[in-house]
Amino acid sequence: MKVLHVITDLDVGGAEQQLRLLLRRLPVPCEVLTLTRPGPVAEGIQADGTPVTHLGMTGNRDLTALPRLTRLIRDGGYDLVHTHLYRACVYGRVAARLAGVRAVVATEHSLGDAVIEGRRLTRGVRTLYRATERLGTATVAVSDTVAARLRRWGVPEQRIHVVPNGIEAHRFGFDPAARALVRTRLGLPLDAFVVGGAGRLVPGKRFDVLVRAVTQLPGVHLLLAGAGPERDMLRRMAEQFGSGDRIHLLGERDGAVDTTAADGPGGFGPDIPGLLSAIDVFVSPSPDEAFGLAALEALASGLHVLYGSCPAVDELPADQAPGARHFGLNVHELATALRELRRQGPGRLPVPPVVRRYDITRSAEALMSVYEQALAGTPARRGTPAAVPPRQGRAAALPPASVSLPDPARSPDPSPLSNR
Repeated sequence: MKVLHVITDLDVGGAEQQLRLLLRRLPVPCEVLTLTRPGPVAEGIQADGTPVTHLGMTGNRDLTALPRLTRLIRDGGYDLVHTHLYRACVYGRVAARLAGVRAVVATEHSLGDAVIEGRRLTRGVRTLYRATERLGTATVAVSDTVAARLRRWGVPEQRIHVVPNGIEAHRFGFDPAARALVRTRLGLPLDAFVVGGAGRLVPGKRFDVLVRAVTQLPGVHLLLAGAGPERDMLRRMAEQFGSGDRIHLLGERDGAVDTTAADGPGGFGPDIPGLLSAIDVFVSPSPDEAFGLAALEALASGLHVLYGSCPAVDELPADQAPGARHFGLNVHELATALRELRRQGPGRLPVPPVVRRYDITRSAEALMSVYEQALAGTPARRGTPAAVPPRQGRAAALPPASVSLPDPARSPDPSPLSNR
């Protein structure tokens, strides 16, 4: 079995990191094609030994990408194409079918009730999604919550498979030495009460609620990892409330590999495991998550977690994650919860059962089962082009396809991006 993974981009994000972790464990030859932005995760995947190709797509309506993608898939001789994220699923399903690939699997990483990957679910986006989903063999949901949403959209039950996200739990274990090092380098008192958060700094993640709550707690520090268009606004908000010295915006941090990156000239920024060791409580204020990877990583570090949405926790009995607590999207409620945890002196908790449930090795095994079912149910079609050796350089263009994509970025959307 030879598999091609097609993904919209390989910048730092949840779906991108998840793909890298899975590639390390899938027992079949895999290659990766990114439509746009071969960022830090692409470098990591290549360092792990998996080839990455950049299609060079210029935008959502770059229809010349479809024939190029079709040619690359056909030339690669793949048995199965696995697509990730909205744009890659739309183009990838069409191209894979045009190339005669036997099975097409898509993972839905970030489908909310009203948004997909932070973009508003307009009528055009829904229509195109449903139309191209029919070209696939199977659709993978990362949680039961996402599977239910797919069913409401009309995706047939027999094509939906739940394969939860997974983590390498051992990487996020509490490290007292890392705690002291990170706090010292960031200039934080070793006995300070420190709150943490991580994700794309976009409106839909509601980090403004977290920043405002911390500004109401004198002496409390916030370490917030992530990049995005709201960074400057969050910084101005902290300064407006006289808390600029306590709100630390660390920038983008890689949670899939061990890194200790500089945060500007002469600066220091911890990786995600280091950040989690340095803080006392983790907050995920987003009200609409598809899974909740960041919260799960925090639980693996023995932290108390306050969250707005986390299907990974909510779909299980309460005793699976006793350190996790839901809160409404309310600054006062969050500030009160943080104040109470500070008074109690939260300390570190035992790693809860929920973390073992979502081990990345189990996720890879479940995904392989989906691959095998997809191939078993789709015999090779007559007339399927024979595999030929991959060509060097860009594939020659095919005749333009008659397909037009609605541009989600043009629809009214208060949150154009999200942590996928």
